[in-house]
Amino acid sequence: MKKTDYLYKHYVEILEKELFPAMGCTEPVALAYAAAKACEVLGQKPEKLLVEISGNIVKNVKSVVVPNTGGRKGIKASVAIGVIASNSEKKLELLEGITDEQRRLLGEFLNNVPIEIKMADTERSLEIIVTVFAGESSARIKIIDAHTNIVLIEKDGKVLLDNEHDLSSESDNNYKLDVESIIEFADSVDVDDVRALLERQIELNTAISNEGLKNNYGANIGTILLQNFGDDIKVRAKAAAAAGSDARMSGCDMPVIIIAGSGNQGLTASLPVIEYAKHLNSSQDDLIRALIVSDLITIHMKNAIGRLSAYCGVVCAGAAAGAGIAYLQGGRLDEIAHTLVNALAITSGIICDGAKPSCAAKIAASVDAGILGYEMYENGQQFYGGDGIVSKGVENTINNISRLSTEGMRETDKKIIQIMLADE
Repeated sequence: MKKTDYLYKHYVEILEKELFPAMGCTEPVALAYAAAKACEVLGQKPEKLLVEISGNIVKNVKSVVVPNTGGRKGIKASVAIGVIASNSEKKLELLEGITDEQRRLLGEFLNNVPIEIKMADTERSLEIIVTVFAGESSARIKIIDAHTNIVLIEKDGKVLLDNEHDLSSESDNNYKLDVESIIEFADSVDVDDVRALLERQIELNTAISNEGLKNNYGANIGTILLQNFGDDIKVRAKAAAAAGSDARMSGCDMPVIIIAGSGNQGLTASLPVIEYAKHLNSSQDDLIRALIVSDLITIHMKNAIGRLSAYCGVVCAGAAAGAGIAYLQGGRLDEIAHTLVNALAITSGIICDGAKPSCAAKIAASVDAGILGYEMYENGQQFYGGDGIVSKGVENTINNISRLSTEGMRETDKKIIQIMLADE
């Protein structure tokens, strides 16, 4: 693939667009971002708020700790800290650097300012509408489909921005991806074109993984793996990714590089590949190329499924990590395609029931499936077309999981949300 080819430029642009830092789970911080932006449009601190959100936002905010809030969880804490932070220009890093005084103000705000929460009347999985009021004045922000994709801004009933039906907006990624060309791109890319992006991914995701292993977070899945199953490379690969999620789901205030809108997907796609690169003494450039494979294949699968779904996104990232590990060991299209199909056949039943400590365990299982998928192929074994949801050809199997998640699991998603809300 040449630098002048459309796909070369397209894949570089996808990586630039999708690999960026976020502090905390992306759904709570998206609520904080919307609230911060609404207050900036209002021009003053609000006297009350109305928050309208889709079911999948509820699902992913309910049980996860919001960073720098003193251990608070939930929708009200998420929007309130956005009001207090009031720095929307930082987007998904706006919770960085919250002070003790701001945490004190957060407590006062939650005690004194009414926050009404409603389910949005929408079929979208990702929709956030935050309206803030002060006296006779109001401001309204609407986000759809992607966590920072503001499509509507209103002040005092006057429309300042309306991009909801703009097909060039952030909500319409319109990516053209396939496994074969992703591998070709990884083989031919001038590494310096993406080096800064991928080295930042290595640095930030490794740092939060180390933090998760050193300290007590969530259910400590990463630590449990290492303490009970030894330090074999397969265990280390699972533990590294799980530990990053342990920390992140429990409110650690360290950023991660997200993929397809998810920090857990970003951790899962990258950390096992990084661990294998250490084990194999791979060069930095070879690691970067393998991460390109894992990152872009994760984006490819999630592009068809959507940002939020009843289908657990780390299943895609775990399979993609297996592909990156295969690439590091010399595997190309044949090995990678079979790795992906095998892994997807194993773990495609894992549901997403929101962001919380158990995500780390699901990450470990998904990475295990990715590694097993590769080792099956290395030992002359595979799942064949017609075996359950597997079809002949990797792209056909990826299409099957898209249909499973977007069509088959709609009612599953609704039932998951009902169960979670009934437990309030």
